[in-house]
Amino acid sequence: MTGIGLNVLSFLLLGFFLGMRHATDADHVVAIATIVSRERSMVGSALIGAAWGVGHTLTVMGVGAAIIVFGVVIPPRLGLSMEFAVGIMLVLLGILTLTGMGRTIGVAHAHGVPGGNPLDFRDHLHAHGDYVHQHPHGDGPGEHGHAEEHTPLARLDRSGFGRIAFYEWLRPFAVGLVHGLAGSAAAALMVLSIIREPAAALGYLLLFGLGTIVGMMLITLILSAPFAFTAVNLPKFNWRLRVASGLISFVFGLVLIYGIGFAEGGLFTDTPTWDPR
Repeated sequence: MTGIGLNVLSFLLLGFFLGMRHATDADHVVAIATIVSRERSMVGSALIGAAWGVGHTLTVMGVGAAIIVFGVVIPPRLGLSMEFAVGIMLVLLGILTLTGMGRTIGVAHAHGVPGGNPLDFRDHLHAHGDYVHQHPHGDGPGEHGHAEEHTPLARLDRSGFGRIAFYEWLRPFAVGLVHGLAGSAAAALMVLSIIREPAAALGYLLLFGLGTIVGMMLITLILSAPFAFTAVNLPKFNWRLRVASGLISFVFGLVLIYGIGFAEGGLFTDTPTWDPR
């Protein structure tokens, strides 16, 4: 193998490992942690990470190809808008998670908790998959109060969603698409500054995307472990973890919105400044 071939191979492998590192960016981790907080299966968590990575890779390849092959130039306001969308998405993920926690509190109120404290889960908090709730029931095998197949999520599954394979992975896939928009220009411009051959540059982006998929699968496995363990063994602590993930996503999204929209980015000013990263 010639020296040029080795250099190209080394650079392509670098793209793969940089993709894995790219998966650890703070906004990526915050978003995927919010999504995976409801997952109780390690395999399911890895698939969520893969769905996010596929969505991210598709956008990076699409926008990157437009820049590399056709010389498309992204204006600052459009580039900032793509990054601004990440902040909005994080806020929405946080709201969805926190409102889900609110429904859990509402169930606690509906069933009546001794002492009037809706967060007192000492006696009767239990879970049916993603559905966590409490109600008075006896300790005998026939005194639970309802069958597992009669929970709201079980009824939703029976309505047809549970038989659609992509239903469970649609949210991480969509989140990956948005994140890919925010990072695609930076990745394409970086590879263009080093590789002038379009085919090699696209190969780099592809391996970058594959590395991102692998990296995000590993991250989701790590993040899902405490959620999966506490969902069964420490439901009260699991509830707090999920609330924390929702709050972090919401606040982090607000910080991004302010920074991109009004501070260093200036999206909503007369002189927006965009530094792809």
